[in-house]
Amino acid sequence: MSDTSTRDRLVDAALEIFYAEGFHASGIERVVDAAGISRTTLYRYFESKDDLILAALEERDRRFREWLSNYVTRASDEPAERLRAVFRALELWIMGEAFPGQRFTGCMFVNAAAEFADHQHPIHQLAARHKMRIIDSLEKLAREAGASEPRLLAKRLALLKEGAIVTAQVMGTAEPARDAGDIADRLIADAIPERRPQPRAPEALSA
Repeated sequence: MSDTSTRDRLVDAALEIFYAEGFHASGIERVVDAAGISRTTLYRYFESKDDLILAALEERDRRFREWLSNYVTRASDEPAERLRAVFRALELWIMGEAFPGQRFTGCMFVNAAAEFADHQHPIHQLAARHKMRIIDSLEKLAREAGASEPRLLAKRLALLKEGAIVTAQVMGTAEPARDAGDIADRLIADAIPERRPQPRAPEALSA
């Protein structure tokens, strides 16, 4: 078995276990057992459990942003509609339909930031970078849609998204995503001027 595939198995196992069970609550033995390798082999790839957590979070960041980008891109050709589609995607994720076989247990990055509360800790900082990447993606869509203040709209939509995720985790329902989507519709409508057709130039009079 190649080094790449062994490392991938470790990261996949760690991602699933840490997301489902938490970081501090999940021991290294759970990961190596799930990956079908020895503890010694694990330490050939990662010097510590924290290093493994960082690798799992980086992979989660890549997969989640790729999934979200693909979903909103397929949803519409219009940037404003793609912004609205973010909240439909959120509802699917909370309902457990985004990643096959994975039950929704909240945001892995919020969970990581809570368990590693020191803002200077590399794991906390990685969680913060993920959130900023999401805002950057929303800002890009808002700018393409012609929002008057794209960064402000992106930050407000991200705040709505985060509130929906946490509330859904606590309440055990996808309803907060639908409510957040309704509020997002109003924010988007207020921030993006209605596009009206340009008046046609008068036709030249024939001689």
